[in-house]
Amino acid sequence: MKPQYFLIALTIITIFFIFELFSPFLKPIIVALLLAVATNSLNIYLKKYIPSPFVSSTLMTILLTAIFFIPVLYCIFSFASLINKIDQQALISIYNVILEWVQHMPDDFIFFKDQLNSILGKIDIPESIQKLFSIGAFLGKNSAKFIIDMVMILIFYFFFNFYSTQLSHYFKEAMPLKKEDSNALFYESSNVMSVVLYSILTTAIFEGLLFGVFISFFGYDGILLGVLYGFASLIPVVGGLLMWLPVAIYEIFAGTTGNAIIIVIYSLLVISLIADTFIKPIIIKYINKKVVKTPTQVNELLIFFSIVAGLSTFGFWGMIIGPAMVTFFISLIQLLKKFSDDFYSIEQTMENRK
Repeated sequence: MKPQYFLIALTIITIFFIFELFSPFLKPIIVALLLAVATNSLNIYLKKYIPSPFVSSTLMTILLTAIFFIPVLYCIFSFASLINKIDQQALISIYNVILEWVQHMPDDFIFFKDQLNSILGKIDIPESIQKLFSIGAFLGKNSAKFIIDMVMILIFYFFFNFYSTQLSHYFKEAMPLKKEDSNALFYESSNVMSVVLYSILTTAIFEGLLFGVFISFFGYDGILLGVLYGFASLIPVVGGLLMWLPVAIYEIFAGTTGNAIIIVIYSLLVISLIADTFIKPIIIKYINKKVVKTPTQVNELLIFFSIVAGLSTFGFWGMIIGPAMVTFFISLIQLLKKFSDDFYSIEQTMENRK
């Protein structure tokens, strides 16, 4: 047997056992690595002003915790607490009010009236409450696992940032590519992933903050609804509608139609029109100009479907893994395009010399 074949076989066997060894931590490692690559440009920007790798990595970890993980944990615990406090009589009262409202709809809307009656006829309040309690138990059961995964991700994220320079040099040299091609692949992947991550965070934080602060004046939990609005804003076109419409409908049934009108006008005018259409692109452009060296435009619909696909395949952490895989694929396509353009230019040069 040739020595290289023996080394290849030995490497494959070793990789298998390494995979088995670290399989319990594989998902946190992958998520932490993807987050570190996506925030690499911000890490480089921060190191310009903070030379200490330990301090800069610590600040990056704290920033990630504050922006992403703490709001998610707050949502999980709020939902679990809210479900446990459900009043069955209150739900029955709301159901009866809705049923009466549908019954008094004008006959001009007979089609919608029949459809709503059909939907309401299939609702079983006790069964629905039982399902909600099951969801609450599920959230409580899995919250501990989520916290453990979160802690592991933050630990790995810190070390990936702390050793980012050494790791990037090692992997770029280990790749069977030219140095410039390895650099192009790494920086292109980091750049595209950064644009996607910053776009997602900017949209979620900015619009969630606008809605959360505003809705808190009406007695709602501004933090919870703001975080939920931030996640909903990732859905193109109808994202915000999924949040403000149920709140407005609830206000109508509660007899405060004026509040419902104010909520609808504010959501459409301030958030959907002014913030989403005019202010958000300016903020993203500013972040990309200051942090990302070569900004890249990535379709919002592609981001949304990659998030949905990631969630359905990998669970909650698929929200990060999905877009990262898609953006890495885009980076590979762009690198292949570069190879094809270089090959075409070489062919043209050879033909011209003939």
